[in-house]
Amino acid sequence: MDIAFASRQLEKDCNDDKRLTRAYGAENARRIRRRLDELRAAASLEDLRTLPQCRCHELIGDRKGQFSVDVKHPYRLIFVPAHGPLPAREDGGIDWTGVTAVLILEITDTHG
Repeated sequence: MDIAFASRQLEKDCNDDKRLTRAYGAENARRIRRRLDELRAAASLEDLRTLPQCRCHELIGDRKGQFSVDVKHPYRLIFVPAHGPLPAREDGGIDWTGVTAVLILEITDTHG
């Protein structure tokens, strides 16, 4: 899967171990790298559904259209499909098998 970042700062943090550790701590940095590696290795977003440690899911409410994967509680890696138009199923939902590129928006606690 192709990965892009919403900001240059986030891209620098995620691609530099020292910056990532400084920004999020050693354990979170390790897990963020793992999630990014899993995203890169996936052929589509559907592949992440089978990885229970990711807990990849669509968000609701004011974050509708965004997706989340677990880092270390309470942190989540937040992203959106980087497609235009979005791959859609007949019922109007997002076709996860058609999502082959994502835009990483942030790493945050979505519950607080």
